[in-house]
Amino acid sequence: MEVTRTFDILARSMEHFRRDDALGGYEHGQWYTFSTAEYADNSRFFALGMLSLGLPRQAKVATITNNRPEWNFADMGMAMAGLVHVPIYPTISPEEYQYILENAEVKCLLAGDRKLVARLKPLVEKLPEFIGIYCFDKIDECPSVQDIIDAGKANADALAAELDSIMTAVSPDDVASLIYTSGTTGVPKGVMLTHRNLVSNFTAHVEMQDLGYGHRALSFLPLCHVYERSMNYHFQYKGMGVYYVPSLGQIVSAIREVKPHMFNSVPRLLERIYDGFISKGNDLHGLKRAIYFWAIRISRHFDYLHPLNFFRRLQWRVADRLVYSKWREALGNQVRYIVSGGAALQPRILRLFGMAGITAIEGYGLTETSPVIAVNNPVKGMIKIGSVGPVLPGVEVKIADDGEILCKGPCVMKGYYKAPELTAQVIDSDGWFHTGDIGELDDGVYLRITDRKKEIFKLSAGKYIAPQMIENKLKESFFIEQAMVIGENEKFASALISPNFDYLHEWCTEQRIFYYDNSELIRDKDVLQLYASEVNLINKTLGQHEEIKRFRLVEEEWSPHTGELSPTLKLKRQLLLDKYKDIIDEIYSVQKNTPQHPVSNGALIKLPRINLRFDIGRKMRKK
Repeated sequence: MEVTRTFDILARSMEHFRRDDALGGYEHGQWYTFSTAEYADNSRFFALGMLSLGLPRQAKVATITNNRPEWNFADMGMAMAGLVHVPIYPTISPEEYQYILENAEVKCLLAGDRKLVARLKPLVEKLPEFIGIYCFDKIDECPSVQDIIDAGKANADALAAELDSIMTAVSPDDVASLIYTSGTTGVPKGVMLTHRNLVSNFTAHVEMQDLGYGHRALSFLPLCHVYERSMNYHFQYKGMGVYYVPSLGQIVSAIREVKPHMFNSVPRLLERIYDGFISKGNDLHGLKRAIYFWAIRISRHFDYLHPLNFFRRLQWRVADRLVYSKWREALGNQVRYIVSGGAALQPRILRLFGMAGITAIEGYGLTETSPVIAVNNPVKGMIKIGSVGPVLPGVEVKIADDGEILCKGPCVMKGYYKAPELTAQVIDSDGWFHTGDIGELDDGVYLRITDRKKEIFKLSAGKYIAPQMIENKLKESFFIEQAMVIGENEKFASALISPNFDYLHEWCTEQRIFYYDNSELIRDKDVLQLYASEVNLINKTLGQHEEIKRFRLVEEEWSPHTGELSPTLKLKRQLLLDKYKDIIDEIYSVQKNTPQHPVSNGALIKLPRINLRFDIGRKMRKK
């Protein structure tokens, strides 16, 4: 059957893909599943339960929870009842919660657990015509989501005809979801996505891989984010079983137990997996160690568009038997595809996974485009490392004169909620959505993202700096967790660096460097010299005007929880500029021609043209 509304997936699944494990979840130390029929029934009962609460069509219902299969009952049930789903991150601040709940005029809220209920209760007291909070977990403090489903069962006969009438009346052009952008500046914007927006997008990107009925996917990225949500529809549309991991700390064990064939990721997680591979090698000795790192080195020859020659193929066979096969076993021995989004992924990681027989690909999109604009295509063999792939069928892309990526198609949002003026700023009179990203089309086919338009800045000499490109290079170092390049209207570029303290502590142990805490550690002269060497190596790959002339280490680890990163792990640049204003002022207040030496983090560092060879640094470098 044709799918034109999100909930049409249920009828399609019942017709073509009935399975015992349509959805899987993890609770109390064990996995549990719902069959396709149970999924369809619970979704319908949830829709009936919503009607029994008296919610009118297009009323807003919010979900705030970690990933769980029951989220789908709510999502599909809302769509069937003509309601608007407002998924919200469970980790944002009370101020952000308050703004979203009020701006969206939420009438009902579904919270994940007791802690979330406690946080949200004070925030919903003043919401007009608010019905109540329901908890996915069963707790004494409030009714549960299961109570809504039970109410739907109890009123099924009385409300069935009304629900059927509503479902028939739901149009592909009705708003299905209101998703608030996490935002790195200003207040979140509510993106109105219709059924047509969402369906047109996932029915296009399902053609990018050849898995289907009989295969399993693992879901651990937040379902409140449009990327994971779209892929969630994608998996179900193809008849795959989807297993939901409630906590990021359970990912490794979940991969081993579920043995998924596919999952979505963000670059940082794949970097952690890569780090694990390197750490494993560092624990080996002698011939085993030599073979292990040889297998890693030869992965640099991997390229999807240019198959390995005969000699490299022979090398691969040896490396695969001795090393790569062990990596696949560590990932459940079934993973065929990993799709990465949200930020650029280092090419060396893509090559390593590819050499190991796991197709890791990148895609690109925004909340406003439902989300995929481009993605590499394994089915057609169209995978170019360093790009986000060909433009998705049905989507048009053109590059503006200033390099900005413009997009047009059925996936482009209806607009920003209650903000027509903001909508007009990003969708022009010809219907082109202005992404705010700078890019180019390699060979006229493969889209490559180079930076954010708003983040590119100019030095006082008139030279432009694309900070994301330099930041991604800096993060190639094992010793750098996050970095922000600064220098707008200044004579040179500098960087604030949040160290990867796990690796830095290990290095200090090897070097017999003693310290009281991280604040003292980042001022140690040997540590500063290490980072000077790391940054200097990156500078050799940059243009002269792009080089990082000075840097400062900070003792804080940046994260969404501490506020420096958005929930999608993007730098909140203005917040960081404000937070480290004194440090930045100090960097640019000294005489630019005064020689500086890495004696402490209190001094500013002029990088010497050196290449120090620390043993563990050489072992752990991400190259």
